[in-house]
Amino acid sequence: MFTLEIWQLALAFGVTLFAGFVKGAVGFAMPMIMLSAFGSFLPPETALALLIVPTLVTNLAQAFRQGMRAAWDSTLKYRLHIAMLVIFIPISAAFVRVIPQPLMLLLLGGPIIWFAAVQLMGRSLAIRIEHRRRAEAGLGIVGGLYGGISGIWGPPLIVFLLSTGAGKQETIRVQGVVFLIGAVVLMVSHLFSGVLNAQTLPLSVLMVIPAVIGLWAGFAAQDRLDPVRFRRWTLVLLLLTGLNLVRRAF
Repeated sequence: MFTLEIWQLALAFGVTLFAGFVKGAVGFAMPMIMLSAFGSFLPPETALALLIVPTLVTNLAQAFRQGMRAAWDSTLKYRLHIAMLVIFIPISAAFVRVIPQPLMLLLLGGPIIWFAAVQLMGRSLAIRIEHRRRAEAGLGIVGGLYGGISGIWGPPLIVFLLSTGAGKQETIRVQGVVFLIGAVVLMVSHLFSGVLNAQTLPLSVLMVIPAVIGLWAGFAAQDRLDPVRFRRWTLVLLLLTGLNLVRRAF
């Protein structure tokens, strides 16, 4: 189990604690933070493996925070996006060792930076109602393709929710539901791909402890954020996510 040095384990705990707090506060960015930081002191496949179980557990807590009925309603409302994730995460996960990640990260990060920057400058990029279903499906496919390779499938969903004017509680809940389903698919996919194995799975389970502590602290911060500030912080974090994806590409 203890295939990491003590200093690596301690650093991984600290990163996961912070990532859990951010997720609790705004609903996303946990895998992005963990993968980015882990990549500086862990091999890429180990970094990906360590985020899988904490992501699953924290999304479970986030999805059902308002109860089973609310989570089920969100599942039905965003079923098209969810279906695309379920289909395309396993497809891309099978190619995790052969697809050039820098190119994929650059193609995802660039549009995210543009969207967040334009929104922060006060320009509306709302999706027209007649295009909603196509946008939902398209962004679900994009999220699934990137999710299987990098463990990050949230940014396309955030773009969709911001573009359709979803409220604060709905945004948080939908992220939890969609990310939970995607996390289950990701975990199963990488049990087959070999990324999760007898050495990495126990370490990933261990990361649940700091992730949950950080998550509940983040929930307390989220409850104090008004909708306007919540949207602005979401856009700021989305912009940072895009910049980080481009950084990793180079």
